[in-house]
Amino acid sequence: MREIRDVFHLAVPSYDLDATVDFYVSGLGCKLARRYDDRVTFDFFGDQLVCHLSPAPEKEVPIDEIPMYPRHFGVTFRESQDFDALYQLCVQRKLPFYSDVSTRFDGLVEVHRTFVVCDPSSNLLEFKHYTDPRMMY
Repeated sequence: MREIRDVFHLAVPSYDLDATVDFYVSGLGCKLARRYDDRVTFDFFGDQLVCHLSPAPEKEVPIDEIPMYPRHFGVTFRESQDFDALYQLCVQRKLPFYSDVSTRFDGLVEVHRTFVVCDPSSNLLEFKHYTDPRMMY
Protein backbone atom coordinates (compact mmCIF):
# COMPACT_ATOMS: atom_id res chain seq x y z
CA MET A 1 0.00 0.00 0.00
CA ARG A 2 1.33 3.45 -0.88
CA GLU A 3 2.06 5.68 2.07
CA ILE A 4 2.34 9.47 2.14
CA ARG A 5 6.15 9.24 2.15
CA ASP A 6 6.11 7.23 -1.10
CA VAL A 7 6.46 8.96 -4.45
CA PHE A 8 4.60 8.31 -7.70
CA HIS A 9 6.95 7.89 -10.68
CA LEU A 10 6.09 8.82 -14.26
CA ALA A 11 8.36 8.71 -17.32
CA VAL A 12 7.62 10.63 -20.53
CA PRO A 13 9.55 11.40 -23.72
CA SER A 14 11.62 14.54 -24.22
CA TYR A 15 12.87 15.66 -27.61
CA ASP A 16 15.11 18.40 -26.20
CA LEU A 17 16.40 18.18 -22.62
CA ASP A 18 17.35 21.88 -22.42
CA ALA A 19 13.86 22.97 -23.48
CA THR A 20 12.37 20.43 -21.09
CA VAL A 21 14.38 21.77 -18.14
CA ASP A 22 13.40 25.32 -19.04
CA PHE A 23 9.69 24.42 -19.20
CA TYR A 24 9.51 22.43 -15.97
CA VAL A 25 11.94 24.49 -13.85
CA SER A 26 11.63 28.05 -15.19
CA GLY A 27 8.03 27.62 -16.35
CA LEU A 28 6.22 25.45 -13.81
CA GLY A 29 8.65 25.98 -10.93
CA CYS A 30 9.52 22.30 -10.46
CA LYS A 31 12.81 21.36 -8.82
CA LEU A 32 15.46 19.73 -11.01
CA ALA A 33 16.53 16.61 -9.12
CA ARG A 34 19.03 15.01 -11.55
CA ARG A 35 20.27 15.50 -15.05
CA TYR A 36 22.08 13.02 -17.27
CA ASP A 37 22.89 12.96 -20.99
CA ASP A 38 19.77 10.90 -21.72
CA ARG A 39 17.22 12.06 -19.12
CA VAL A 40 16.22 14.59 -16.49
CA THR A 41 14.36 13.96 -13.25
CA PHE A 42 12.12 16.52 -11.57
CA ASP A 43 10.30 16.90 -8.29
CA PHE A 44 6.91 17.35 -9.97
CA PHE A 45 4.65 18.67 -7.20
CA GLY A 46 5.98 16.03 -4.81
CA ASP A 47 6.17 13.15 -7.27
CA GLN A 48 8.96 12.02 -9.59
CA LEU A 49 8.80 12.93 -13.28
CA VAL A 50 11.53 11.55 -15.54
CA CYS A 51 11.84 12.95 -19.06
CA HIS A 52 13.83 10.57 -21.27
CA LEU A 53 15.57 11.86 -24.37
CA SER A 54 13.67 10.42 -27.32
CA PRO A 55 13.79 10.94 -31.07
CA ALA A 56 11.52 13.74 -32.20
CA PRO A 57 8.78 12.84 -34.67
CA GLU A 58 9.60 13.56 -38.28
CA LYS A 59 6.67 15.98 -38.51
CA GLU A 60 5.73 18.33 -35.69
CA VAL A 61 2.07 18.09 -34.69
CA PRO A 62 0.38 21.46 -34.11
CA ILE A 63 -0.81 21.90 -30.51
CA ASP A 64 -4.48 21.96 -31.53
CA GLU A 65 -4.09 18.56 -33.25
CA ILE A 66 -2.58 16.72 -30.27
CA PRO A 67 -5.11 14.21 -28.91
CA MET A 68 -5.63 14.78 -25.18
CA TYR A 69 -7.36 11.51 -24.42
CA PRO A 70 -6.03 9.23 -23.17
CA ARG A 71 -2.54 10.80 -23.17
CA HIS A 72 -2.11 13.38 -20.43
CA PHE A 73 -1.04 13.67 -16.79
CA GLY A 74 -1.02 16.32 -14.12
CA VAL A 75 -2.02 17.29 -10.61
CA THR A 76 -5.37 17.55 -8.87
CA PHE A 77 -5.08 20.25 -6.24
CA ARG A 78 -6.91 19.92 -2.94
CA GLU A 79 -6.88 23.70 -2.40
CA SER A 80 -8.44 26.16 -4.83
CA GLN A 81 -5.72 28.74 -4.05
CA ASP A 82 -3.00 26.35 -5.24
CA PHE A 83 -4.84 25.74 -8.52
CA ASP A 84 -5.32 29.49 -9.00
CA ALA A 85 -1.68 30.26 -8.20
CA LEU A 86 -0.37 27.72 -10.72
CA TYR A 87 -2.78 28.97 -13.38
CA GLN A 88 -1.60 32.57 -12.83
CA LEU A 89 2.03 31.41 -12.98
CA CYS A 90 1.40 29.67 -16.31
CA VAL A 91 -0.27 32.78 -17.70
CA GLN A 92 2.48 35.08 -16.40
CA ARG A 93 5.23 32.87 -17.82
CA LYS A 94 3.36 32.49 -21.12
CA LEU A 95 3.36 28.69 -21.11
CA PRO A 96 1.62 27.16 -24.12
CA PHE A 97 -1.97 26.35 -23.23
CA TYR A 98 -3.69 23.40 -24.85
CA SER A 99 -6.90 24.54 -23.19
CA ASP A 100 -7.49 27.53 -20.94
CA VAL A 101 -9.16 27.26 -17.56
CA SER A 102 -12.73 26.00 -17.77
CA THR A 103 -15.37 24.30 -15.63
CA ARG A 104 -16.38 20.72 -16.38
CA PHE A 105 -19.45 18.82 -15.20
CA ASP A 106 -21.21 21.96 -13.95
CA GLY A 107 -24.23 21.09 -11.82
CA LEU A 108 -22.88 17.64 -10.89
CA VAL A 109 -21.04 16.58 -7.75
CA GLU A 110 -17.85 16.04 -9.79
CA VAL A 111 -17.75 19.65 -10.99
CA HIS A 112 -14.18 20.87 -11.31
CA ARG A 113 -12.02 23.53 -12.90
CA THR A 114 -9.27 22.45 -15.26
CA PHE A 115 -6.62 23.75 -17.62
CA VAL A 116 -4.06 22.00 -19.79
CA VAL A 117 -0.58 23.12 -20.83
CA CYS A 118 1.74 21.53 -23.37
CA ASP A 119 5.44 20.88 -22.74
CA PRO A 120 8.10 21.21 -25.49
CA SER A 121 7.71 17.51 -26.42
CA SER A 122 3.92 17.74 -26.79
CA ASN A 123 3.22 16.06 -23.44
CA LEU A 124 -0.08 17.41 -22.13
CA LEU A 125 -0.34 18.38 -18.45
CA GLU A 126 -3.79 18.80 -16.93
CA PHE A 127 -4.30 20.60 -13.63
CA LYS A 128 -7.60 20.32 -11.74
CA HIS A 129 -9.46 21.43 -8.65
CA TYR A 130 -12.72 19.78 -7.55
CA THR A 131 -15.21 21.80 -5.54
CA ASP A 132 -15.94 18.68 -3.50
CA PRO A 133 -12.62 17.09 -2.40
CA ARG A 134 -14.29 13.66 -2.24
CA MET A 135 -14.28 13.70 -6.05
CA MET A 136 -10.49 13.74 -6.27
CA TYR A 137 -10.53 9.94 -6.57
